[in-house]
Amino acid sequence: MKTIECIPNFSEGRDSGVITAIVDAAAGVAGVRVLDFSMDCDHNRSVLTFIGTPQAVLKGAIAACDRAARLIDMRRHGGCHPRIGAVDVVPFVPLEGAHMADAVEIAHRFGSTFAHRHDVPVYFYGEAALSRKRKRLADIRRGQYESLGDRMSDPAWRPDAGPSRFNRRLGATAVGARKPLIAFNINLKSNDIGLARAIARSIRHSSGGLHHVRALGVLLESRNIAQVSMNLTDYEVTSIRTVFDAVKEQAAGQGVDILESELIGLIPRAALRGVTVDYLKLLNFSEERVIESHCRAPIFSRK
Repeated sequence: MKTIECIPNFSEGRDSGVITAIVDAAAGVAGVRVLDFSMDCDHNRSVLTFIGTPQAVLKGAIAACDRAARLIDMRRHGGCHPRIGAVDVVPFVPLEGAHMADAVEIAHRFGSTFAHRHDVPVYFYGEAALSRKRKRLADIRRGQYESLGDRMSDPAWRPDAGPSRFNRRLGATAVGARKPLIAFNINLKSNDIGLARAIARSIRHSSGGLHHVRALGVLLESRNIAQVSMNLTDYEVTSIRTVFDAVKEQAAGQGVDILESELIGLIPRAALRGVTVDYLKLLNFSEERVIESHCRAPIFSRK
């Protein structure tokens, strides 16, 4: 049986009622299993992870994102994470028995459906990209929600699906297909946002740092601590330990220790080879955070 993972990111991390409604919408679809969801008030963002057969995941993604489109208004949104829309990004990942072509097909079907149901511009990225200049998610999100109106007036940035006009309430949505990605944050024992940004700049690939690492430095105002927030897009090339060690070394050079690290969503088991949870100072980790622990069990809904 083919298994697809979907990890939609929503621009809401402060209203638990909204997130509960979105999670319940996905969980109520037959054949969908919700594996994880998280919400962060500083990023003002939530991430949902669920798996199922391609058809079940397509239905689950539509149900969750339909609910989010009714409940989230970008005109009132602010947070420290880059974003372009209420339903900001919807990636599909092939797991057991599935191939990238399966994830691409589901991404295109979802993107077209969601765009037309909600009058939302949709851009395809990653392996689902229809043009090379939209392969990288960072390129699509450059300038964020606030610049969408101006960007969409450029014919080169007309959406791949949906209207070529700015939707002020919902913004736009990026829909993609990709390999497993590790969303990994490291919190410093400091509120020095300048240090977090300097570390992020030195390690991210686009600035000449580590391959397949995207990073930014942010201040978690609710805790008054600085964070290096990262996406590791190919852990086989740049491991989670390599990234942790790089951040630790640079922070130590300024007399700052690592407070803790955290995963957003799930992680492939292979990504943890050669490292321990204690070494990474990883918060709230259990076997449930490992993708493979869910793939062989029967898939069912919470309905």
